[in-house]
Amino acid sequence: MESYRRDVDIVVVGAGVFGATASLELSRRGHSVTLVDPGPLPHPNAASTDISKMVRMDYGTDELYYEMMEASFPLWRQWNESWGQELYREAGYLVIAAGPLADGGYEADCLATLAKRGHDVEVIDVDWLADRTPAWSVPDDTEGYFNPVGGWAESANVVTRILRDSVGVGTELVEAPLSGFLGGGDEVEGIATADGGVLNADIVVLAVGTWAPQILPELDDVMWSVGQPVYHFEVEDAYEWQPPEFLPWAMDVANTGWYGFVALDEGVLKIANHGPGSLADPDGHRDLPEESEDMFRDFLDDRLPDLANADIVDTRLCFYADTFDGDFWIDHHPDRSGLVVAGGGSGHAFKFAPVLGGLIADAVEEEPNRWLERFAWRDAGDRKTEEARFS
Repeated sequence: MESYRRDVDIVVVGAGVFGATASLELSRRGHSVTLVDPGPLPHPNAASTDISKMVRMDYGTDELYYEMMEASFPLWRQWNESWGQELYREAGYLVIAAGPLADGGYEADCLATLAKRGHDVEVIDVDWLADRTPAWSVPDDTEGYFNPVGGWAESANVVTRILRDSVGVGTELVEAPLSGFLGGGDEVEGIATADGGVLNADIVVLAVGTWAPQILPELDDVMWSVGQPVYHFEVEDAYEWQPPEFLPWAMDVANTGWYGFVALDEGVLKIANHGPGSLADPDGHRDLPEESEDMFRDFLDDRLPDLANADIVDTRLCFYADTFDGDFWIDHHPDRSGLVVAGGGSGHAFKFAPVLGGLIADAVEEEPNRWLERFAWRDAGDRKTEEARFS
């Protein structure tokens, strides 16, 4: 391929949900933007490239994330309208505890915070489950709640539409791997690509997800790559595993990591684990650990017995870019002018897609944004995760 040299305002590296939304918003704000990714797009190994991602506001006691989701939901609906497709499915979100809500824990904290913020949800018990979604097998003292605001998004298709919108407002796409940064040691003046391209830029936004610590080793003590198991099961009658018969769900998630989705029309149902995962090289093999299937089968046998022997049609090792505190990482590099890092999704960023681009654009432009204070460059501290994560 013939080499090229271009001058632009901003180069965004990485076309997952962080890079795609950043490019869209920065182009809308009048910047000349080039988005660079090895391709194909959406990239099959990007965390955001899957059949579905949960869209929920339920974050225990952490009101910042509730606030961000309260801003995101209307924008998700606007995206559906503008795309002429229901890529965000507002089916609601079923949160099942291990026992009575009076015992406290994540589910009770969510319920209290939702009430405090004026959200109406329906408290549920074992009789509610037997009547509304009878596939569940749970102890008699099981409680939880159903939040009608929430659901899931067709994640890979959402990224595809965002990229299309971004190109529509002026973003230029370049499918090529990053070769390196231009400029001196403490200054970034653009990038070089592996196909011989040179892109001079005032700002480079590094939005490469789980690859960020490989490119910037100074992130090693605050961000790392973790693989999480995902299974796609085949169901015979998709209708029985779709609303209203079956709902997007989390089952004692803060203590077990289990969550899952409704069936697609073609009969594929995704279940995953939002847990500790395992440290993994994003450029290494993506085979699931041998013990993963047994873990999933045991859960299904206990809680969703009609799925216990369902055929597996696909598996995926979803790579989280985990930060030490479970919060995102969106800020100018403190020691390298011209470089902005946007990532650290920690397994829960996709749902914020409608506001992510604005956050990143505000960081690039150094505009005040109180949400960004939480995601600023910071020193490593005590390790924790977002409150729905089993750790």
